[in-house]
Amino acid sequence: MTEQTIYLDTQRAARLLGLSAKTLSRFRVSGGGPVFHKFGSLIRYRREDLEAWADSRRRASTSDDGTALSGAGR
Repeated sequence: MTEQTIYLDTQRAARLLGLSAKTLSRFRVSGGGPVFHKFGSLIRYRREDLEAWADSRRRASTSDDGTALSGAGR
């Protein structure tokens, strides 16, 4: 049995991340947000891409540049 990829629209993706749809839309324009797929005029996200992006934003403190948890700053 093959696993079917589920694509989420902006509303559902934003809800999964705890963000507003407007914030997610801004990330698409400015960069730095999760990768997405564009099917014609439709924007869709894969759950695994959203989770990977969220994991990459994990920090130990507000001053952490992203290296504290990886051990790179030691």
